[in-house]
Amino acid sequence: MTTLLNADFEQRVVIRPTDYQWVASPMPGVKRMMLDRIGDEVARATSIVRYAPHSAFSSHTHDGGEEFLVLEGVFSDEHQHYPAGTYVRNPIGTSHTPRIGKEGATILVKLHQFDQDDTEPTVVDTLNTPWRPGLVEGLTVMPLHDFKSEHVALVKWAPHTQFQPHQHWGGEEIFVLDGTFYDEHGSYPKGTWLRSPHLSRHTPFTKEDGALIYVKVGHL
Repeated sequence: MTTLLNADFEQRVVIRPTDYQWVASPMPGVKRMMLDRIGDEVARATSIVRYAPHSAFSSHTHDGGEEFLVLEGVFSDEHQHYPAGTYVRNPIGTSHTPRIGKEGATILVKLHQFDQDDTEPTVVDTLNTPWRPGLVEGLTVMPLHDFKSEHVALVKWAPHTQFQPHQHWGGEEIFVLDGTFYDEHGSYPKGTWLRSPHLSRHTPFTKEDGALIYVKVGHL
């Protein structure tokens, strides 16, 4: 039976930390908060995955690619250690065996969402990568990946920053990493995931605490 969770990409979805429901994975010490999913254990999926200290996951191949951002702790495999703030892209056909150390790890991960021609492995240490000026005062941007219409970046919002109304060609996906993100539809504290469909519109802003967000556009 195929799991369908937030599988209609024409619908706006908002999941706040108060909505989290952790589900055990097949591996001991590894839990998942599923954000969207089409499939069973092998699926097109977006999830928050929490690894307990000294946990592991079985060796696996990324048939549809893997993209993740380390939110807490240190994620490790046989290739290297990825501390909090590391952004990683493992293209289609790559494989690894996660082995987590004493710190544990929490990652935001997207599976089976790569373009077949997007074959460049990526590792970005976002804590030591320069920021670029954004489109409006109070915004700085750190591009992480661009391929065809898909663009991934971190965006830092100073307190009391206002962005212009805009439309999402190809949709928009946001994960709030720090602070609180706002638009005319509501407020989104740290840990909130938002997915807005193709041609949706909003006018985002911040208040006194500013915000840091992971944002992906053009992929829906």
